[in-house]
Amino acid sequence: MDTDGIDLHRIPRESYTDGSFHGVEFLPDNFRDSPNETTMRVSEKYSTLPADEKGIHIINIRAIEDIGYVRTESTLLNSFSQDPDANCKYGLYFRDGKRKVDYILVYHYKKSSFSRTLTRRIHFNDLGPRSLKQDQPLPGKGGQVNMQDIEPHMDYHEDDKRVRREEYESNLMQTGLELERDEDTKIHGLGFVKIHAPWNVLCREAEFMKLKMPTKKVYQIHQPHGLLKKINSVIQKITEPIQPKVAEHKHQTVKRLSYPFSREKQHLFDLSDRDSFYDSKTRSTIVYEILKRTTCTKAKYSMGQGEGRKKETTLLNKRRKCGKYGITSLLANNVYSAAYPLHDGDYEGEHIEPNDRKLLCEEWASYGVFYKYQPIDLVRKYFGEKIGLYFAWLGVYTQMLIPASIVGIIVFLYGCATVDENIPSMEMCDQRNNITMCPLCDRTCSYWKLSSACATARASHLFDNPATVFFSVFMALWAATFMEHWKRKQMRLNYRWDLTGFEEEEDHPRAEYEAKVLEKSLRKEYRNKEKGQQLPEEAANKWRQRTEKEKLTWKDRFPAYFTNFVSIIFMIGLTFAIVFGVIIYRISTAAALAISSSPGGRSNVRVTVTATAVIINLVVIIILDEVYGCIARWLTQIEVPKTDKSFEERLIFKAFLLKFVNAYTPIFYVAFFKGRFVGRPGDYVYIFHSFRMEECAPGGCLMELCIQLSIIMLGKQLIQNNLFEIGIPKMKKFIRYLKLKRQRPVDYEEHMKKKQRYEVDYNLEPFAGLTPEYMEMIIQFGFVTLFVASFPLAPLFALLNNIIEIRLDAKKFVTELRRPVAVRAKDIGIWYNILRGVGKLAVIINAFVISFTSDFIPRLVYLYMYSESGTMHGFVNHTLSYFNVSDFQEGTAPNDAIELGYPVQICRYKDYREPPWSESKYDIAKDFWAVLAARLAFVIVFQNLVMFMSDFVDWIIPDIPKDISQQIHKEKVLMVEVFMKEEQGKLQLLETWRDKDKRKGENCNNHSPRSSMSHRGSISSCHSCHVEV
Repeated sequence: MDTDGIDLHRIPRESYTDGSFHGVEFLPDNFRDSPNETTMRVSEKYSTLPADEKGIHIINIRAIEDIGYVRTESTLLNSFSQDPDANCKYGLYFRDGKRKVDYILVYHYKKSSFSRTLTRRIHFNDLGPRSLKQDQPLPGKGGQVNMQDIEPHMDYHEDDKRVRREEYESNLMQTGLELERDEDTKIHGLGFVKIHAPWNVLCREAEFMKLKMPTKKVYQIHQPHGLLKKINSVIQKITEPIQPKVAEHKHQTVKRLSYPFSREKQHLFDLSDRDSFYDSKTRSTIVYEILKRTTCTKAKYSMGQGEGRKKETTLLNKRRKCGKYGITSLLANNVYSAAYPLHDGDYEGEHIEPNDRKLLCEEWASYGVFYKYQPIDLVRKYFGEKIGLYFAWLGVYTQMLIPASIVGIIVFLYGCATVDENIPSMEMCDQRNNITMCPLCDRTCSYWKLSSACATARASHLFDNPATVFFSVFMALWAATFMEHWKRKQMRLNYRWDLTGFEEEEDHPRAEYEAKVLEKSLRKEYRNKEKGQQLPEEAANKWRQRTEKEKLTWKDRFPAYFTNFVSIIFMIGLTFAIVFGVIIYRISTAAALAISSSPGGRSNVRVTVTATAVIINLVVIIILDEVYGCIARWLTQIEVPKTDKSFEERLIFKAFLLKFVNAYTPIFYVAFFKGRFVGRPGDYVYIFHSFRMEECAPGGCLMELCIQLSIIMLGKQLIQNNLFEIGIPKMKKFIRYLKLKRQRPVDYEEHMKKKQRYEVDYNLEPFAGLTPEYMEMIIQFGFVTLFVASFPLAPLFALLNNIIEIRLDAKKFVTELRRPVAVRAKDIGIWYNILRGVGKLAVIINAFVISFTSDFIPRLVYLYMYSESGTMHGFVNHTLSYFNVSDFQEGTAPNDAIELGYPVQICRYKDYREPPWSESKYDIAKDFWAVLAARLAFVIVFQNLVMFMSDFVDWIIPDIPKDISQQIHKEKVLMVEVFMKEEQGKLQLLETWRDKDKRKGENCNNHSPRSSMSHRGSISSCHSCHVEV
């Protein structure tokens, strides 16, 4: 054995005939026949069991050319380079510097004194001198260690994991993958298994996965002519400064025809450069597919094996959890701690070789290029189609926010320009009207002048004006246009990325689902055994077949479904309870500030209460967002969905439902419930018989809704979306640095040395999926569309946030996360349906906001039904009812009735009720019913009109651009032509062979008479030629 602990190798003949390996003796061909034998010899640092226990044969170092070893499908492992870091480009390649690392498996291992003693015994007993000749018996067959003489202290859990890893890695090698182990790393206690997929494996899997690859056929992309060509050229020149300097982003005039890869038709594909034919993204995807379907079923210890008896339950459960598909089960059971593809290299520093990661960092993941377009094609090339589609969607959404922001600014400026011409606010600010208002609370609050609410009335006009209605209609059409624009963009990307004919196949079952099915079948088997039914061999075989077809039914999932229903109802109720608690806070705080001795406190009661309550709501929303995200994941896990896609869709639905309710419940309260159930002076509505329901300001609740929406939206974006995404990774990195500094100086110096690529990537954060990224954007889309009638500046703030968000997410993906496995996808999945649902809901909500929250409808009713002059003069007086202060309930009248300097007999309050001198005093007046009818009519007309316009936009804009549909049709025609030419070539070749055969036959029949003696031989020769053809 080599002192470095050389691993056991399975090397094909092609790998060693060049004489690059010397002195290695190999195992016989039948070594793989036993399923319990491993194909890899671990190093001294890794061995924990005797050789006979593991089925391992120790090898001698010999001349490899003298051994007639028959080629096998797999190749292992360690090469013998003197300077591995230089040859392997610091972990991007195997130690031979030729085979590229496509995937990494990481595991934890422990070394005991027993393993070192055992390895030394094997070393002295089994290894002979390196000059042994070929005729000596294979090493490892003699001198075996007697396990009965050794009583080690063993970690059965770790040993069980090791055996699983050995079997799994052996199975991987049988699929054709090549592995190389590295335990001599700068991260102590971690081992890395490097995986390389050779050419034949890549071709086989590409054919299985139906990957579209470029052929030799190149065709011209349809180019616009005439005026469109001139317009496009002008646009290209104008936008040239904001285009990223990336080759993939340049305008292409030609395109290679793509076709699903087939090994039988390799001559059709452009294989001029095999190293670049499969890029790193495709290679890692292929390897991941193999990792998912490779099986692992072995557990080292079973019931009744000495020390193992103590751990029988745990180990049996672990063995059952191993499942049918390997890597997901092994990661779930901590057999491997991580599995990930490598980044292409470093992105910063001196003397770095050019790579896609560095290019992405410079042209995409930098705040200095915020004004440029995204290099979407390069993002797709590096991260895959699914992530590429997310950033493409985010880019389209951000671009579409530009016109919405411009119109929103215009609407806001219109409100600012017309505030001095607004007659209702001028009447409220006119102190000559001398309108005395009823107290806002019992006893402690006194009468007040309507003119004191002048600032609130003027501010309300900024967001409550006729232009708001237009902006609501515009945003509804904007949402429909955005969805159609995205569908067209998505089709362009599908054509460009060769996804036009892609159909998602059924994914592998999840490890948890397999474990649950296995547990169900074992439970049935156990019940049958309890009944005393001993199954014969044939019945047992049928039982195994039935077990393989076992699946979870709704009865199995009913407890999980019931738990989901109860939990979701409880959490929605919890959100309502928190909002109700904030309402109590607002009411009690307003009452406390009303009796304050400070005049400033009494004058700013409404502003103080609103601001503090909104901040409390914001903090609660941020906290509950994190809690609900974890609960939604737990609820989805107990449902045990079958596939990853089903798991993701269920998780998205639950998380969106909970976060939607959490984010918008306080806003819904202000928009539709505040001030609706107040009552009237002398007959107010009380909570707990103590707190009076709060009222809207004299200018309406729209201004308060605007404050609530703006603070929650901006705070959520600033704190949760940006600060958390920047701060939490930095904090984790700083904590790791502090932990490392507390270690021994030797460890710190080792850490500061240059690490291998897979060690650096292991220290990065694992990729957690796109659900959080989509979720925050969908919630923001709701803020932009649902209540845009109350906050026209929402698109502007969303635009500013997204400009930062794109670069922030890009920097996170490129520099702070492990490289995710590339996933093929042709759309954004369930998120598109959620967007459409939010867009439809936005039309309804904005209709109700304009009708019931703003004063737009009451003003129209007054203008056309009650105004004597045809103007808005007298509107404020029309909306205020009269109240006789003598009708106050006992104990509710103000303590200081003459605070204004004069006794008050009649006060005013905002409502449509009969005056106290009427026969039916304080009853609802007919004006209220007229306004209510107008409001409901507006909701119906607005909703149907805008829905019709949105559907008309959907209908008039085709989902597939005309040029793309033409190009797709052209590709089909060209592919048919390629195959027709191939068939014609085959027919011509066959005709040529037939002509040759015919001429040979004629030559045989037209021979001279002198050759008649050999006539039979000639005929025989002719027949033989015919058979050969």
